[in-house]
Order: sequence, then C-alpha cells, then structure tokens
Amino acid sequence: MNPDNTSILLIYTGGTIGMIENPETGALENFNLEQLQKHVPELHNFTFHIDTYQFDPPMDSSDMDPEAWCKLVHIVNDHYEKYTGFVILHGTDTMAFTASALSFMLEGLKKPVILTGSQLPIGVLRTDGKENLLTSLEIAGAHNADGNPLVPEVCIFFENHLMRGNRTTKINAENFNAFRSFNYPILAEAGIHIKYNNVQILFEDANRKFKPHYLMDTNIAVLKLFPGIQENVVSSILGIEGLKAVVLETYGSGNAPRKPWFLHLLRKACDEGIVIVNVTQCNAGTVEMERYETGYQLLQAGVACGYDSTTESAVTKLMFLLGHGYAPDEVRERMSIPMAGEITV
Repeated sequence: MNPDNTSILLIYTGGTIGMIENPETGALENFNLEQLQKHVPELHNFTFHIDTYQFDPPMDSSDMDPEAWCKLVHIVNDHYEKYTGFVILHGTDTMAFTASALSFMLEGLKKPVILTGSQLPIGVLRTDGKENLLTSLEIAGAHNADGNPLVPEVCIFFENHLMRGNRTTKINAENFNAFRSFNYPILAEAGIHIKYNNVQILFEDANRKFKPHYLMDTNIAVLKLFPGIQENVVSSILGIEGLKAVVLETYGSGNAPRKPWFLHLLRKACDEGIVIVNVTQCNAGTVEMERYETGYQLLQAGVACGYDSTTESAVTKLMFLLGHGYAPDEVRERMSIPMAGEITV
C-alpha cells in the first residue's frame, strides 16, 4: 500500500453528531454531510482524500439493527479496494452493538473501520463531535513505514480513546467520556500526539482473505438476573417460541441462584437446544464458572461460559453464529473461542 494513496470513506449513518437544532421547536433534526463539512472546515486540511457516503434517510441509533449492519458491511465490501480506511458516524446508544457485529461480519479485515459520534451535535459551540471526527479520520489514515494501517480492526473512538469495538460499552449518557473498554486495554490515546498500544492491536494473518458476512439470526433474548426473580418470568423467556439463544447476565464471576426450579428450567432449555451464555453483570471482570458452587451448577446444567465478553458482543456473536446455521453444541464451543479478539480465555 502506497502511503501517498491514502483515502478514507466517511460513512454517515445518523446520530447526534449529524444533527442540528430546529429553531422553532428546539428539537434535534438530521442534517446532511454538506452541512457537516461546513461546520468542520478542518476536513479540507487533511493531506489525504476523503469521500463521503450517507444513509438516506439517516437513522437514529435506536433503530439500527442487523439489516443496517448488513448495509454497512455492503458499503465497506463494495469500497474495500478503493479506500485505505473507513470512518462511520453513528449514534452513541447502540454504537457498541454495531461495532461488535461488524467485528464478526468483516472477517479477515485488514483496514481500519472506526466508529465515532458525539454527545453534542456538531453545530453546538462546545461539541465533542468535531474532535472525535477529526481524530478518527487521522487514525483511519495512519500507517507505518511500509504503508500498512496502524489499526486494522473495527474500533470505537471517543473522548481521546481508541477502543476495540467488541470490547466497548456505553457507560454514560451525560458526559463526553461515554464509552469504556473495561476488560481490554485501549488501542490508542490521543493527546498532543496519538500514542498507539501496538501490542494490543489485532493484526490478521496476511494470508487470510477478507470475507464479508451478511447472515444474522435475531432469535435471541437477554435475561438479567435480580434477587427475587420469579419462576414464571424465567419460564416465559426460555419458553419464547423460536428462541435459539439467551445471554444470561449473572452476578459477580458468573453466579446465579441455586433454586431447583431455576436450574431445572436452564437444564431443560439447554437440552432442547437453546444456547445459554453466561456473562457477568459487572462492568469489569470475567465469568469463572468453576470458582463457586453457584456458577459450577450452571456449568452442570449446560450453560456456556461467556468469559469477559460484553453483553453487546455476546448478543451479536450469537446472532452471527446462529445466522450461519451452526448446531447448538458448535455454537457453545465457538462462543469460547475468540473470533475477533472479543474475549480473553
């Protein structure tokens, strides 16, 4: 790759970063990329070429779903040879889901795909959007002396930190540091200089071909445990017609009640081919199902270990594996094998 040929495709899906306030109602409404460029004239100062692609109409991130993820995969695939990197402007609410999904759907990725957005619209005086956008573009265009991208994976950049997409969770609806990667170090930090944590960055095997995927199965539920959870609640969720997998959000290092009815329902669901994956409700830490008896009983019931996976990553990885038609036993096995650096085993 010739460094002089660096070019970035900026994809605008929607979200707060691309909104402007209606002077009559005060409501935030979507505006287009031309206005975005007007508010960020610094875009013209980059030494590399930037093209733009816009969702029409733009989507609020609350509406982003596997169909929209497939659209993004199509865009990246259709332009993969033409551009050296991609920056996706996205609403913050489901950004971690989209980033996780793309990390699995873009197999063999060897170019940066950076998702970013903002807590304040780009046209607001104190917006965080301008800095997030400009730094994301700079990172997407960064390469080493051989012309190879410095960060060839799906990432989220927010408030000075570049994080692996499938390790990231939105933790704050109010502050600019809205995202955190609790169980994996940041990939880069932007201060006066951008410092890259090269040891943590995922580099694909040079012989592995880039392969886009579009098959996702959404017959999944998330079951969050809480003290006093009723049998009929658990039974209703596990009895959903067509259900194929459940992300079970447990306590601490993967613990759950030892009530006989609870373990019976889990064992019955597993026996019927429903894949249940154990992830912790805690922000940081990992599931260790053999550490305490409560976790060990889940293991005995057939529940799979989710290790230090985020809920967003577990959900999208299950959608991916089920979409590709793997049998329940193989899905359980693959959930314990990192596909894109999403878990530490």
